[in-house]
Amino acid sequence: MMHLEQAGEVAKRCYVVINAGSSSFKFSVFVEQDNGQLDRTVFGEVEGTRTKPHFYAKNRTYEKIDERCWEHEEPVDVLLAFLVSWIEEHLAPNRLVAIGHRMVHGGAYYQQALLVDEEAMTRLRTLVPLAPLHQPRVLAALDALLTRYPDLPQVICFDTAFHSDSPRISQLYGLPVSMSNEGLRRYGFHGSSYEYVSSRLPQVDPRAAVGRTIVAHLGSGASMCALVGGKSVASTMGFTALDGLVMGTRCGVIDPGLLLYLMQEKGMTPKEVETLLYQESGLFGVSGGISNDVRDLLASDEPAAKEALDLFVYRVVRETGSLAAAAGGLDAFVFTAGVGEHSPEMRARICAQLGWLGVELDEEANRLGKARISAPDSRVNVWIIPTNEELMIARHTAKLTAD
Repeated sequence: MMHLEQAGEVAKRCYVVINAGSSSFKFSVFVEQDNGQLDRTVFGEVEGTRTKPHFYAKNRTYEKIDERCWEHEEPVDVLLAFLVSWIEEHLAPNRLVAIGHRMVHGGAYYQQALLVDEEAMTRLRTLVPLAPLHQPRVLAALDALLTRYPDLPQVICFDTAFHSDSPRISQLYGLPVSMSNEGLRRYGFHGSSYEYVSSRLPQVDPRAAVGRTIVAHLGSGASMCALVGGKSVASTMGFTALDGLVMGTRCGVIDPGLLLYLMQEKGMTPKEVETLLYQESGLFGVSGGISNDVRDLLASDEPAAKEALDLFVYRVVRETGSLAAAAGGLDAFVFTAGVGEHSPEMRARICAQLGWLGVELDEEANRLGKARISAPDSRVNVWIIPTNEELMIARHTAKLTAD
């Protein structure tokens, strides 16, 4: 086994970021340097938590430094206790200060990162219906860690927080004002990703940083956000993470009358509708069950696979027009997240339909995955900016737990 830091060095403050998934715990360890910057020294995952858990850890050069397998399913608290103990052992002589968590929904309660206490946990449980696939996993991890390590600060960063100060008009539905005031409004998600991209824009494209930028966070979960001066003014996701773009297994925007039809005419229960919208739709559903992965669909010759990808591109292009209108124009377009960062073909398909906005692609730069992929004379600069949600969570965690 390798240690993250060599013995004899001055102890430094360290922060762990945990992203709790349905069957895994991804983690990253950040060490605070003398200049205040946070350096990710190790990352990894405990995967297969509901079957035979497998732990692995890698260092900053992506070299595997440790792994362990279990033969049977283990309780969440046991796996997290192992993970924290492993991290503390390999941090020596550095000191674990706090753990940061990503949580999808903050509801109307929380507009910024939060240092968790008992009152917060009670409120957070009431938000489970707003993100039924995501929220319970994070709460389970928090329960386990707070019980076993009551003196170790836990910080939550909400995907909705970055959008909390967007214009009120962009948050409203056409519902009675009493419902809007209760919190039935548009929230927006993927906030940590957009916040990171916004923080990078001054170095990447100073004009875009003070101007109008659309960021496309395209992955299994996908959304887009319009930034003006680095601040969110509109986003494609709304009250929940179902809205907007077609995603891996999520439907995206849909006529609410269709949902009424499914329940009233087809006799579907709310739970059955939830399963349909979250797990059986999107690229997976439109492709007829071929795959929810863009790479698989690109490799398929099936007409349904092509149609799923065509719909994905169409929705991105259509939402771009909407967001450009909300921003009052467009100076830059940013691709980020898994598909946005790693699929030249999907980037090319999208850009080919954005010529009317002034987008002109540099095909070679796009193929090579360079930072700027727009042609020199393109009126709109097009960028690839790899997202770093973990770093943003670590920064908020460090700020909230500073001595």
